[in-house]
Amino acid sequence: MSEAETISIVCLDLAGTTVADGDTVETAFAEAIAALGIAPGTGAHGAAMARVRESRGGSTIEVFRSLFDEARAQAAHLAFERSYEQLVDRRGLHPVPGAAHAIERIRAAGVKVTLLTGFGRRTQSRILDALGWWDLADLTLGPEDGRGRPRPDLVLTAALRLGADDVRHVAVCGDTANDMRCGRSAGASVVAGVLTGAHDRSRLLAAGATHVLPSVAAFPDLILPAPAAPGPALTADHG
Repeated sequence: MSEAETISIVCLDLAGTTVADGDTVETAFAEAIAALGIAPGTGAHGAAMARVRESRGGSTIEVFRSLFDEARAQAAHLAFERSYEQLVDRRGLHPVPGAAHAIERIRAAGVKVTLLTGFGRRTQSRILDALGWWDLADLTLGPEDGRGRPRPDLVLTAALRLGADDVRHVAVCGDTANDMRCGRSAGASVVAGVLTGAHDRSRLLAAGATHVLPSVAAFPDLILPAPAAPGPALTADHG
């Protein structure tokens, strides 16, 4: 990278990017929608879940606001949080292989790391508690800290709080189209999609991904300078 593009701040998504998801998030959404009286197997439930899949990476409460009035959206959000916590209690929660090591490598290189999510603070805290990740990153942000993705607020908030001199010094990594749109609209020079979560390569590229990686484990090699090649071995001159 050129000097102007040296990365000083990284914004990493949680579920699907650094945290292995499987179908936990989608199941929690399905159960929350059912709790509002929309029965699974009906056309209405199917349409609501299609909206959920399209909106992955965005603010959870905003997804529910797109489906219900404010009072019912708040009730659905609370049901989602309870369902997610119960699923984590039953199934456990695990990082994407190599995620923690990737974050440690990035921070060891002097780059600051923010963990971003569309989940409310209660669910975000549950994830960080389960993984013991409170000290893994420099900053954690969610919808309470600005407008949710795909708007640029969370990436820009990270840049401001962590002292970026230029948004081009920020790199973003996520698994959804909304992650990509957020990073691009914020002006990040690297907006990398990963294939461990909700959306596939074509969706990520269509949303503006500058790179698509197998997983976040490959992200440090993308954004950190390559180590200098060793110089020639010196031999003693005995005259």
